[in-house]
Amino acid sequence: MRRVLAAFEDFGNLVLFGGETFAWVARPPWRPELLLQQMAAIGVGSTFIVAVTGLFAGMVLALQGNYAMHQFGAEGYVGGFVAISLVRELGPVFTGLMVTGRSGSAITTELGTMRVTEQIDAMETMAVNPLHYLVVPRVVAATLMMPVLSIVFSSMGYLGGYIIGTNVSRIPPGPFIDHTKQMLDVPDILHGLLKALIFGTVVSLISTFRGFTASGGARGVGEATTRAVVWGSVAILVLDYIITFLAIG
Repeated sequence: MRRVLAAFEDFGNLVLFGGETFAWVARPPWRPELLLQQMAAIGVGSTFIVAVTGLFAGMVLALQGNYAMHQFGAEGYVGGFVAISLVRELGPVFTGLMVTGRSGSAITTELGTMRVTEQIDAMETMAVNPLHYLVVPRVVAATLMMPVLSIVFSSMGYLGGYIIGTNVSRIPPGPFIDHTKQMLDVPDILHGLLKALIFGTVVSLISTFRGFTASGGARGVGEATTRAVVWGSVAILVLDYIITFLAIG
């Protein structure tokens, strides 16, 4: 019972933390240099792992799609299958998981170290709001960069699917691309980008919250980082279902 109450209390603190963060987003002073720095760290820093993951995810999708559709003589639809799967689901979800593991853990570790070494307390004594200075740039940067990284993932995934589909599965390039144009619509792209936007906000809030509330020295920072990655990953999967259910159901 105590663990359940502690979990609800923890979730409530996270919600309050998020509300306070959003309240500070629109307040001056604005620090564009910090925002650009975090966009580079989260976006540019995660590009390679996202691109490689997307490439191989697209390759696997093409192989599996060809295996399934070959039974119905519909191999030409593999291109559309790969594109829709990447844009609507795998792109935002896998991108969110990769960014959580790479950038989310780094954010929690950095802020957690600052908390246990009392650097955040020192900022407060100097009349600098640590939430506005440390949290807001990271949350805004992750929210802006996650859709961009999702596009990178989906693009590389489709490239991988095209390479495998046309060279390994021997699907003619014409039907592969034509069925993609027929099956993939703008609402599908917007659906995936909306997911990525929400995932970026939620993951960054969880990561910054865990780092901001870390305690107990180096061990506490490690535990906070672990919890941030676990919570962020679970949140992505839960939100993915909710958004998909609301959009389709």
